[in-house]
Amino acid sequence: MRISTLLTSKGTAVATIRPEASVADAVAELAAHGIGALVVSTDGSHIDGIVSERDVVRALNGDDGSMLQDRVSSIMSSTVHTASPEDDTDSLMATMTDRRIRHVPIVDESGALAGIVSIGDVVKTRIGELEKDRKELVDYINAR
Repeated sequence: MRISTLLTSKGTAVATIRPEASVADAVAELAAHGIGALVVSTDGSHIDGIVSERDVVRALNGDDGSMLQDRVSSIMSSTVHTASPEDDTDSLMATMTDRRIRHVPIVDESGALAGIVSIGDVVKTRIGELEKDRKELVDYINAR
């Protein structure tokens, strides 16, 4: 299945945050949206980085909480692995597994944000595909 198909059912909304926002602001946005990562972007369209719950937890380790006032840019991952809407979900799943990442922004041919896919989105899609295959096999067997 192509990522564009997944995005059609999931939606293309991407929660973003500016690099100069505080880590506390990022935590509030993550909680408000019930998500695990925010794309860091100065213009809401192009990617400067990504900040996840993992980034926050790692930054908090050994910190007295003062890092919550630091800028998001100080804890974000600036190397962001992206995918195209035309890529297939199997290759996306392999990238997520190999790179040990849970969120992949989707960018169009111009490099602008076109969506974001989480490992949960990929797993849900894969389970749906397997359930459809199972149903077709059961129907085939029962028709004989």
